[in-house]
Amino acid sequence: MAPIDFERPAEFLRTQFLRPFSALVDFLYPPTCSVCGVSAGGHRGLCAKCWSGIRFIERPYCEVLGIPFSHDLGAGILSAEAIANPPPFDRLRSAATHDHAVRDLVHGLKYRDRTDLAPMMAGWMLRASDGTVESCDALIPVPLHRTRMLTRKFNQAAELARHMARLSGKPLLAATLVRVKRTSQQVGLGAKAREDNVRGAFAIAKGRENDIFGKRVVLVDDVYTTGATVAAASRTLRKAGAAEITVLTFARALSEPI
Repeated sequence: MAPIDFERPAEFLRTQFLRPFSALVDFLYPPTCSVCGVSAGGHRGLCAKCWSGIRFIERPYCEVLGIPFSHDLGAGILSAEAIANPPPFDRLRSAATHDHAVRDLVHGLKYRDRTDLAPMMAGWMLRASDGTVESCDALIPVPLHRTRMLTRKFNQAAELARHMARLSGKPLLAATLVRVKRTSQQVGLGAKAREDNVRGAFAIAKGRENDIFGKRVVLVDDVYTTGATVAAASRTLRKAGAAEITVLTFARALSEPI
């Protein structure tokens, strides 16, 4: 006799019980597009127009920097940038290019307290992680300085990492990497100024060294622009003995595929 699956009946009953409440929520708060606000087919979704404007980053791309190629050049091909200036991390993966609807989602989470967007964005990031989340030992968000936390109230990178940890079942180390230097806003700074701004900005929290030593970690942030922030954070993780570092962001500033 086959074993009885107690989970499926429980799940069925839970779904049947919640269905009337879901219908009530949809009636009181009709689902709208998370970007433009027009009517949509479901909550935490996008309308057809906004969805069509998203440029997801798919293969073929540079295996190190994740820069998409316009043509498939074969397995394991690296971009000229990755060869000339190898980053302090092992690889970078991003869900989509930082334009149009994706920029609005980033700004909504970061500046308009739209934490309801984080689960959807985390799901896209998990898909874009190229299996690195599945094989990692822990997720680590890029931290904010404590003074900035007071004004912003939450860390958008930590929100994304928290939902990815929930979806993947991987540990979240939200207090292991800390920002010890209060840096200026990176927006508007050039590449060299960004690098100077975040130099020496990160450290491993006292007593947390074993969280990193010999571990495969995924460093989570919302946007990759010049890479100065994640590079500085990666150097700190590498110095602490991280065996492998993957940088995973929701968006990536990119002009066109190379």
